[in-house]
Amino acid sequence: MFNTLITALKAKPASPASIPVGERVYAVGDIHGRLDLLQRLMDQIAGDLKASALTPTLVFLGDYIDRGPKAKEVLDYLMTEVLPVKTVIHLRGNHEQVLLDILDPTIDDPRLFPSWLGFGGRETLGSFGVPAVDLYSDDEDALQKRTPTVIPQIYQAFLQSTRLSHQIGDYFFAHAGIRPVVPLDRQRAQDLLWIGKPFLSSTVKFPAVVVHGHTIAADVQNLHNRIGVDTGAYATGVLSAVVLEGTTRRFLQTKGA
Repeated sequence: MFNTLITALKAKPASPASIPVGERVYAVGDIHGRLDLLQRLMDQIAGDLKASALTPTLVFLGDYIDRGPKAKEVLDYLMTEVLPVKTVIHLRGNHEQVLLDILDPTIDDPRLFPSWLGFGGRETLGSFGVPAVDLYSDDEDALQKRTPTVIPQIYQAFLQSTRLSHQIGDYFFAHAGIRPVVPLDRQRAQDLLWIGKPFLSSTVKFPAVVVHGHTIAADVQNLHNRIGVDTGAYATGVLSAVVLEGTTRRFLQTKGA
């Protein structure tokens, strides 16, 4: 017992999660068609980088499309605009995955397209020029058949190029989170894109601090094992990002109408 006590006293506390020396990471939550908020947040990041000699990385956590009014314009911005950071990681959200599944001719699920329309697909198709009269027509089959031609190949290729996860230092980035206790290199795509309560309610220490979006919260969630930055931009007008540097964490937010 005495030896056990001595060992416990000598044990060092766990080191805080960190980003490699000389680097800074910005991780941006779910955008959902809010081009206005995205542009304002990028302006904030550009200002935050002034007079900094650090090497920055920008990680987008997915869900660029659906729900908000300017999905196409958000994709245009991410694909073609000169962002304030050279190294950019585009992760895939569950909304991008659903659209990719709809566009995949080998997937035949009659529930998929109507479900997508109900959680933001109409807004995305509208941003690509589909008139409202067609978006709300009773003939959803006709609309589904048009979708692959409505969304040009260049956008489809961009969505296909998105990643499911990324790791920098002691931080692991994924859209929804991870399955607790499962090693990071064995995570399923389904969990990385969709997981909820099993991840959100877990208090265990993960192999890395998980930075995620997907689940809306009233404010950013800064916990010992995860950081959630989905503040419901499409509905609340608040788009959030976490800034990671060394062992520090801080947050940027921008608001719109």
